[in-house]
Amino acid sequence: MLKTALILSLGILLSACADDTKRSTPAASLVAATDQWVGKWIGVEGLNLTLSKDTSAGPGHYVLKMQYGLDAEQSGTYKGQATAGGIAFNRQDGPQLLRAGDGQATGLKWLADKHNCLIVKPGEGYCRD
Repeated sequence: MLKTALILSLGILLSACADDTKRSTPAASLVAATDQWVGKWIGVEGLNLTLSKDTSAGPGHYVLKMQYGLDAEQSGTYKGQATAGGIAFNRQDGPQLLRAGDGQATGLKWLADKHNCLIVKPGEGYCRD
């Protein structure tokens, strides 16, 4: 009886571990939405974002190559992951979230009439025509 209980407990523990690995992969619906963002996005005054899939990391993982400020050190390549809010990534100025919006949401008058944009924070946005 004790042996059977131990075997059942071990099975439950192993199945719980298997469930944890499933939770670390973004849901298919999140990946489908953020996969549409792959490509080049243009900001103001030479700022830009190129988003590509990180196939080595798996579905829902991305590489963001950005020039996000006017200074040379305000650029880089960052790894991101799909979340319910967009694509989460970290850079020198801390954790960020790339999310969909329109030109008005960027807070930049030069992008105000655009409809297809990605926004990091007010004053930092990238759009497609």
